[in-house]
Amino acid sequence: MTAPARQLARRELQALHLVAAGTTHAEAARQLVMTPKGFTATVNRAMRKLGARNAPHAVLLACRAGILDGRLLEHGDHNGYETHIRRRIPLCDDCRDGEKAYRDGLKAARQAQEAA
Repeated sequence: MTAPARQLARRELQALHLVAAGTTHAEAARQLVMTPKGFTATVNRAMRKLGARNAPHAVLLACRAGILDGRLLEHGDHNGYETHIRRRIPLCDDCRDGEKAYRDGLKAARQAQEAA
């Protein structure tokens, strides 16, 4: 792994995953809870650190450096919330909804225990 590659921030890695997946800047920004300009700035920082000419080149360099999984996360290719955490990828809508339902269920169970 190159020295600049080791210096990529978690957010920059997440942004590169979304670029590699073909996500629009608006959708990627929403998933990362930032503005589209903030997303663009994050990708640009990653590009500078990697010495890339453009965003797809940054993805290629990150894959070659071993810091970005060449097999990109697609919803049918993972088993839920834990994969997002392990791969440091923002939650997809299905997993975000599943996590919320899980947390809501825990909260309801706790409230039922307290009421009993």
